[in-house]
Amino acid sequence: MVQEAEKYKAEDKQQDKVSPKNSLETYSFNNKITVEDEKFQGKINGEDKQKILDKCNEIIKWLDKNQTAEMGESEHQQKELEKVCNPIITNLYQSAGGLPGGMPGGSLVCITGETITLNTVHYS
Repeated sequence: MVQEAEKYKAEDKQQDKVSPKNSLETYSFNNKITVEDEKFQGKINGEDKQKILDKCNEIIKWLDKNQTAEMGESEHQQKELEKVCNPIITNLYQSAGGLPGGMPGGSLVCITGETITLNTVHYS
């Protein structure tokens, strides 16, 4: 029974390392896909698009080089990426009139669980 507990403890520790890295990788790729989406061409300036692409590529390279990174390191990289991406992506969705394929307004829930309210419209 003790051996099983130790086995599960080791698996949990490994999962704690992998989960933040997976979230970071997904967040990076999702942001790249968003700024490269044809629906947003002309709604994001080239400088902002390049900032996101450069930071996402930097993070993806970091992930490739740091396969054994600890959870805290991945979380730090996630926060650094969010500092660059969140303001630009929020403005992008606002200028597009809301979430793609939906009514104006709504919320964008980031991978980190942070909710960003976008262009809320109240109808009377």
